[in-house]
Formats: sequence, structure tokens, C-alpha cells
Amino acid sequence: MIAPLTDPLLDRAASLIRDSRAGLAFTGAGISVESGIPHFRGAGGLWTQFDPYKVASIGEFRRDPAQYWTYSRNHRRTGAAPNPAHLALVDLQRAGHLRAVITQNTDGLHQKAGSTDVIELHGSSHAVECLDCERTYPRDRIDQLNRQQSPPLCPGCGGRFLKPTVVLFGESLPAQPLQHAQALAEAADLVLIVGSSLQVYPAAGIPRLAREHGAQLCIVNAEPTPFDRMAAVVIHGRAGEVLPAIASRTIPSAG
Repeated sequence: MIAPLTDPLLDRAASLIRDSRAGLAFTGAGISVESGIPHFRGAGGLWTQFDPYKVASIGEFRRDPAQYWTYSRNHRRTGAAPNPAHLALVDLQRAGHLRAVITQNTDGLHQKAGSTDVIELHGSSHAVECLDCERTYPRDRIDQLNRQQSPPLCPGCGGRFLKPTVVLFGESLPAQPLQHAQALAEAADLVLIVGSSLQVYPAAGIPRLAREHGAQLCIVNAEPTPFDRMAAVVIHGRAGEVLPAIASRTIPSAG
């Protein structure tokens, strides 16, 4: 069902989470918007302003890494803090209602909030690897170099191909996180989907796999998704408002 934020929808979502024994959270860029991190798709998203295949594809990166690093210098958000949606997921996990958090995000805000067993399907933006010598560096260090010269050069070998440990367009998802997420999905009885357009594959295949194995889907997103028709509950609203309301109904002490 698709409806605005109402008490019955919140109560239904809380009931599903409370009754689950193998629940998962699946999150996308929408959960981090309220932390000041821009989303990518939908109205006003970054990919309506920039061609992702120019600034975030492995082919273009190998051709000219300066495109990515110039984009990063001008648009990367640092110092973001978890918002109430991240914290509500921590409460639900600590209360035993969520086994893990599977995320498309690379911002590390789930870990910063206190979530455990966070599976990053698209990697992490907090480290950078050299494609030439395979050394890894903290992102902050490379960002400093990027402010002086773009593209930054590898401090170890002087190479031009310093790449954040995120999955760019044209790259495969890292095998181990994907396999872990798939195994959890097959065993799940509920997936709480937050802030994902559910249009990016193979990541979007995780909640679909869970549904095919009998899990209920609860979707919290600002806009409709292709999975709404197969979900038990769909709530359109701000994650930072909806998730704390669900958590307070699921765990009275969380309110």
C-alpha cells in the first residue's frame, strides 16, 4: 500500500519488525540526505547535474583520473554526522530486531552511529588505493594532496591512479560482501528498506532475493520505488522522522 505517514502505517511497520526473527536493514543514499550528503537519483540528485559515466566510471577514471578528483574536490562532503534515521537503526539492531545493515552507501555513517555487521556493497569512501602499487591510504591524506594537485599522485610510487575504495560504474561489486548479503537475504524474514531507489543492480537484487525466499518488505523512501507493489508496507516520508517513529513503537524505550 502507498499512503502518507499515518499511525496505522507506523504501527504496521513496527509490528512486522517486532515479530521478525531474522530482520535486515537495506539502505541507500536517501538515509544520508539529512546528514547533508546529496543523493544521486531523483529530483535534484547529483546525477541530474553530472554525467555519472564521466565522473564516476572506471573507464573514464583510467583515461583521466583528474575528472573524478576535480569533481571530488568540489562536491565531496566531509564531517557528516549520523542523523536520527541512522540512530534508530542502531536501536533496532541492539534490541535484536535486525541482524545486519546492508548498505549501498559508502559514507560510513552506519558504523559511526554504532551499527554492527554493516555490509558495504559499494565499498567505502574513507580509503584510497593505488591501482599501480596497491598501497592503501586514508582518504583525508589524499584529499589534502588533491587540494594541491589534481589528480593527486601516489605518495608511495608516484602513480596517477589513486582510486577511492568505492565501486565505480563498470566495476563489479566486491565478491565477499555481496555473497554475505545474499546469504543473509535468503535467510531473512523481513527487510526494512530505507532511502533506496531500488534501481541499481546487483544491489537491488538483495531485497528481491529476500522477497523470493518469503521475506516481508517494509519500504521507507521519499519517492515511489519499483518494489512498492510487492511490499507489505510503504511509507513515503523523511527517514529521519519515520524511522524514529517506527523504533519508538517497536521498542518503547527508544522513544
